[in-house]
Amino acid sequence: MALSLVSFRNGRVGSSVKEQGSEASWEEFHPLAEQVFLPMLAQERKRSERSGKPFILLLLRGNDAYLGDRGNEVVSRISRAMRAATRDTDVLGWYEAGEVLGIIFTELGDFASNSIETILTRVTTALSDDLDREDLDSISITCHVYPEQTNGSGDSKSLKLFYPESKSKRPARRVERFLKRSVDITGSLFAIALLSPVFAVVALIVKFTSEGPILFRQKRVGQFGESFTFLKFRSMYMNNDASAHKEYVKKLISGSTEKHESGGGAKVFKIANDPRITPIGRFIRKTSLDELPQFFNVLRGDMSLVGPRPPVPYEYECYDIWHRKRVFEVKPGITGLWQVTGRSKTSFDDMVRLDLKYVRTWSFWLDIKILLRTPWVMVSGDGGY
Repeated sequence: MALSLVSFRNGRVGSSVKEQGSEASWEEFHPLAEQVFLPMLAQERKRSERSGKPFILLLLRGNDAYLGDRGNEVVSRISRAMRAATRDTDVLGWYEAGEVLGIIFTELGDFASNSIETILTRVTTALSDDLDREDLDSISITCHVYPEQTNGSGDSKSLKLFYPESKSKRPARRVERFLKRSVDITGSLFAIALLSPVFAVVALIVKFTSEGPILFRQKRVGQFGESFTFLKFRSMYMNNDASAHKEYVKKLISGSTEKHESGGGAKVFKIANDPRITPIGRFIRKTSLDELPQFFNVLRGDMSLVGPRPPVPYEYECYDIWHRKRVFEVKPGITGLWQVTGRSKTSFDDMVRLDLKYVRTWSFWLDIKILLRTPWVMVSGDGGY
């Protein structure tokens, strides 16, 4: 998912810009209630994901400007100002009731970078014409675009703005989420204690079979695009060239990779004979022993025991819009529906569909079922490379 942010405060900008025939009626621009506006924002995001056409979310934070009788007058003036600054299809409502007004500038068609400047000029000019200087100074405006290409690191706070349904789900599923986090902490501590001899053996083997550190640390993209340091036992030689893997990832996501044959004629969608991997690395990858240090990621809260796998930034950059949904709504996990269903024998799109299915149907009991199936997948090594 991609996005940019422009932030500024008050000030008169340019001259009034008004589209012919675009004025809405006064009634249409009373702010919608939060419980009406937020679902409309989520729906616009989903529409953008399907069409690939961006939209803009403008947030006007009141900083106490919307409180009391004076605040009601300020909100009325803002509503009146927005008649001249928006189209019939744009939406004004409460992003946070009594604190933050939001304006959705719907599907923009052929989006250009100057679209932000144009919209900000229209909005600030209209506000300058209708608000007193004191009221104008008390309002902070931020402009957020969805989607727009980024370097894959993402701005987690900004990305969350486009997922208001995640915020609304928390109270309703608070018990299940508490149970999930409790299982994450308890399960990770138990696994680390139980498998500590395995940790020690794998660490020693890695240390004495190839030069380099025991642990491999890599930047990964987590929930809402927030990056974190991902831990694994090192399975590759040091100072290897990642360009081949980057190119492979691009082809994999586009569906143009060559499908390699594995045992039994099954198709796999990884580099089956990656020369960068050490001999012991092949074994610990196939048995998923290289993943064990991620229990520490779970303890830190970067990951969960169950969830979609976190992508590397250059993989994330190649995602289509719908692919990006797999990393936003839930934390990434050590194991997941994809791992216990197909692992490397599924296509990339099928993997994403399994992850999205997990996001849609997630429950505490689904996590338990996946956790119970994971040990057999590790032992069998089916689909692991």
